[in-house]
Amino acid sequence: MSTVADKLAKKSSHKTTAKQVRLRLVYIDFWSAVKLSFLAAIAIAIVTVVAFVMVFFVVQATGTIETVDGFVGSISDGSILISEFISLPQVLAFSAIVAILNLVVVTVLGAVMAGIYNLAVKVTGGLLVGFTSN
Repeated sequence: MSTVADKLAKKSSHKTTAKQVRLRLVYIDFWSAVKLSFLAAIAIAIVTVVAFVMVFFVVQATGTIETVDGFVGSISDGSILISEFISLPQVLAFSAIVAILNLVVVTVLGAVMAGIYNLAVKVTGGLLVGFTSN
């Protein structure tokens, strides 16, 4: 009587010949590239907002804003306070603006790269990609 492990060992000992296929990537669909770059840009935007908020909380927890407030206040006789300009709503608004601009830039860059690749394929013939089956 053989166990399941013995059956799996026999099955894995048979070597199958792997087929190799070489294909050329000669076209990238423009709208697929735009959608994929937009999805990547959304992920980057979320990371950007979270990073800005985390940095703000670290700076606030370490007391750096109060230290800079005291330094700037001593120079300007207390007329300018940095803490008036740097608060959580301002940080969230600034990070949202940066994230939206980044979203637009990454999406446009994805579209431009797809267009450039499709133009370069006409000269170079495309990328040669190899695949194997297991």
